[in-house]
Amino acid sequence: MKYFSFPLSKKLRQALFLLLFLLAMRPTQAQEQGKGLEVYGYIKADVGYNFNQTDPNWFDVLRVTKLPQYKNQFAPDGKIYFSVRETRLGLNSWSQTPLGQLKANFEFDLFGVGPEVGQTVFRFRKAYVELGRFTVGQTESLFSDVDVTPGTLDFGAPPSRAYLRTIQVRYMRAREQDRWGIALEQPDAVSDDGIYANRIELQHVRAAFKLPDVAAEYRRQTVNGYVEVGGVLKWIRWENTANSVIDLSGQEIGWGFNLSSTQQLDSKTSFKGQLVYGKGVESHLTDAGPDIGIENNFEDPTTPVLGVSLPVLGGLAFLERSWNSKWSSTVGYSRVHIKNSDAQAATAFKNGNYAILNLLHQPFPQSLVGAELQWGKRNNFRDGFSSSTVRVQFSFKYNFSHSFFANATQ
Repeated sequence: MKYFSFPLSKKLRQALFLLLFLLAMRPTQAQEQGKGLEVYGYIKADVGYNFNQTDPNWFDVLRVTKLPQYKNQFAPDGKIYFSVRETRLGLNSWSQTPLGQLKANFEFDLFGVGPEVGQTVFRFRKAYVELGRFTVGQTESLFSDVDVTPGTLDFGAPPSRAYLRTIQVRYMRAREQDRWGIALEQPDAVSDDGIYANRIELQHVRAAFKLPDVAAEYRRQTVNGYVEVGGVLKWIRWENTANSVIDLSGQEIGWGFNLSSTQQLDSKTSFKGQLVYGKGVESHLTDAGPDIGIENNFEDPTTPVLGVSLPVLGGLAFLERSWNSKWSSTVGYSRVHIKNSDAQAATAFKNGNYAILNLLHQPFPQSLVGAELQWGKRNNFRDGFSSSTVRVQFSFKYNFSHSFFANATQ
């Protein structure tokens, strides 16, 4: 017997997957007791003007690593942009089981990255199941603190924020005054081949992850907020897959610590701050460049270059102020610094500075409109070049949440 098949477009496959997911999560009439389904998300439209230059693939966000590496790399100056790529849709399902309440989550937005960078396409964000103290699936790493994210209109800001979504198996224990957790997470790392990027020998070097990353967090409630400490440990390994007298295989241990806090300073003002330090954990930050760099090792002809984990230091401090029930503002600063290896290119990213000031208005509970002034600056490794930009952005956001099955309880 001969079988025939026909290819489906990527967007059609995504739509069919979403439909099947909705049908699978919908309980039958006999099962509705104790089960529920929530559809949530928001629609966000951005209009802005970039007074200087930035990578056109990242036109609607201010990424300091995507500012020009040399003069007029993304010329000309001054471009207007429109975007709805932050628009988000998610599904929550919950039900009672003999082992306790089971919650499932699925979420995506329209912010294309990777092969679809710069496009408005479906992007998978989360898919996980939570049962009791265990979570399995893709969600934020335990090294990330979602609550320290400031109220900005710029999507994904600020650059030094520890934020990564990854596939994991997590155990979390929550009590009245504190919580702690540990997770085994999908390993990953980004390398920079530096001045040897075009060498044929490096084309046969492949990542060889043997163990998962280990991440952990501990949070303690305070009188006016909380203090959280997070950590991550990574075994980063790569192998030369071609026969060669030069040994380009290697490994590095990546590690990092994250100290974060939010504090209510008074009835209308709150503070959010974070300090991150580590080696080989740049991919755990919002915008910090590669984890592994190249270092010269001329004393050993069999291993003339080495891969090394790059030290990174990042911090952010933001104030959020509610002027009244409808008006609020956020102001803050973020910085990320990389200690580069000696064989990285002179134009490699070294420092990033970022600051914003906004005014937000909530005409009714589900909506938000606002204006934001953004500034970013990039410094190269060792050629003395730096670039910066100033942007203004206006945004409208409408939040929605609809629950089904009246008998469901969360």
